[in-house]
Amino acid sequence: MAGAPPKIGRIPILDLSPQLNDGLWPAKSFVGEVVPFRATAFREGHDLIGVTLLLTAPDGTETRHPMGLSAPGTDRWETLVQLGVQGRWTYRVRAYADDWASWEHNAAIKIPAGIDVELMFTMGARLLDAAGIDKARPAAERRLVQAAAQTLADRGLPVDTRLAVISNDKLNAAIALRPISSLESVSATRTVVVERARAGVGSWYEFFPRSEGAKRLADGSWKSGTFRTAARRLPEVAMMGFDVVYLPPIHPIGRAYRKGPNNSLDAGPNDPGSPWAIGSAEGGHDAIHPDLGTVADFRYFLGQASKVGIEIALDFALQASPDHPWVAAHPEWFTTLPDGTIAYAENPPKKYQDIYPINFDNDPAGIRAESLRILRYWIDLGVTIFRVDNPHTKPLDFWEWVINEINAEYPEVVFLAEAFTRPALLQGLAKVGFQQSYTYFTWRNTKAELEEFFDGLAHETADFLRPNLFVNTPDILSEFLQFGGPAAFKIRAALAATAAPTWGVYSGFELYESVARPGAEENIDNEKYEFRPRNFAQAEDAGKSLAPFLTLLTRIRAEHPALGQLRNLHIHTSDDESVLVFSKHLDAAFTGTGRPDTLIIVANVDPHSVRETLVHLDVTRFGLKRGETFEVHDLVSGAEWTWSADNYVRLDAFSEPVHILQVRGPRA
Repeated sequence: MAGAPPKIGRIPILDLSPQLNDGLWPAKSFVGEVVPFRATAFREGHDLIGVTLLLTAPDGTETRHPMGLSAPGTDRWETLVQLGVQGRWTYRVRAYADDWASWEHNAAIKIPAGIDVELMFTMGARLLDAAGIDKARPAAERRLVQAAAQTLADRGLPVDTRLAVISNDKLNAAIALRPISSLESVSATRTVVVERARAGVGSWYEFFPRSEGAKRLADGSWKSGTFRTAARRLPEVAMMGFDVVYLPPIHPIGRAYRKGPNNSLDAGPNDPGSPWAIGSAEGGHDAIHPDLGTVADFRYFLGQASKVGIEIALDFALQASPDHPWVAAHPEWFTTLPDGTIAYAENPPKKYQDIYPINFDNDPAGIRAESLRILRYWIDLGVTIFRVDNPHTKPLDFWEWVINEINAEYPEVVFLAEAFTRPALLQGLAKVGFQQSYTYFTWRNTKAELEEFFDGLAHETADFLRPNLFVNTPDILSEFLQFGGPAAFKIRAALAATAAPTWGVYSGFELYESVARPGAEENIDNEKYEFRPRNFAQAEDAGKSLAPFLTLLTRIRAEHPALGQLRNLHIHTSDDESVLVFSKHLDAAFTGTGRPDTLIIVANVDPHSVRETLVHLDVTRFGLKRGETFEVHDLVSGAEWTWSADNYVRLDAFSEPVHILQVRGPRA
């Protein structure tokens, strides 16, 4: 009985990257991202091999990119490619016996030692003769190769002259482009979906439009802000450098079981309720809360945002208030308990009596159709980004279907997953289509935690998961911010803005809002349940605002393309348990300026201390040689120093807890 056919090629090619689950889903990238393509390839014995990436663009154009060994002895091959066009790319890896490189290696050893001299020259000449009649090579290249063959075969020339063919730069360049090879193997095809740049790079700012321009009336009640008043805030947000504004749900809010201040169950007649309790007699997910304005007002808001370079991200929360039109029209979309009541949302010990979760198994076709209808409605109005509320409480196959359907029709649409959940589920949401995800960043605060977290984001999950490092949310006021003072806010903003290409803040962060509701990890007098107008200008005039520092961070991001990448983050070391060190480097070939871009971030992550220590850098990570000194410029303080691999730092959390150092090249 015959055995199974070999699954391995003549030249084995294994462990392609980027790829997900053996190609079950495409890997992800975004326009402008520098992607490392990798493969493990080897052959028996001592002869050398070559490896080439065969990359096909969305228009069908194939380009070839030589791959090099990432480290001797690893058999791991790599090349970096900047993907500049949106769409579906495919790639294969070609591995081959590099006959010329093997001959060069052996000739360089044997001929100077007087071993098999003429045999080696004859073998080399024959390789070049075969290449010289290869019609796939340009005529000028064939002539170059033929001349080199004649030199090798000419016994009348000195041995050194004949062997010098190995050092002919033009010949080597031609053979590198079209290797002299045999025993070719080609890998399976893998796919990389390249999405628009905003899917991977952005600075987000969250605010509640009802608070922007809200006024307390004489009787103690409130007059809500509107899209028109909220639009006045957009230029200030843009001046801080934010390019995405995320709005919590803007739909009518239910009256039944409406939550009062601080999540209380006794809402008064003038309490606005939680925007996530969606739906009332005025409408559901395709309606606008009457207090905010009309569809025309929303269009005006979108237009004003566009004028100042801001995109609007809308909340997509698949849940309903007991007053939502769905409850009467589609009771099968909810879970009915044995006592006849509909189950409300819970995340023990949290209870959301004002919200009914959707049951996605009772009428999946109906729910899918309605979800598509809603998304298309808002997209047609001009929304191209959706922040999805609690996606981990809905089936992954639902999200895979919905996102694929929308992106097939609207490839510009971006979905952000509010996926504060278990790692497998969080990563699963990213694999099935979410372009971005919230992460565990808010709970990673020590040096050891941040090193592990950042390294994982950059080197373990970057093929499919794009982190959006929000420093706070209406639901999350971490203990670090509650008790760390202004230094904590500065540290967290600097880390978020430099570690990942996408980050965000929730309004009030720049005012150092840090008082938590007792027993909860969220702000007291939470904006989810009441109006919270803020006087940002007054705080800034009084020197009590972080806005200038946030503006500095976004300017640094705009001026340094290295910060627009994720995979280039590398952890370095320090002698202090609270001093975190990492770098971001981008080669000159990818910066668009013709110059390399390198930043070193050194952060004191203890907001209560002054730290003095030594930091230790692997300078080869940013293109320098071991032992070289180089100039650095602190983009925060303006100071300049001469650095090397080992450097003293002093970081005072009460003044400047973070260095953001621009490397200006080796010292002359």
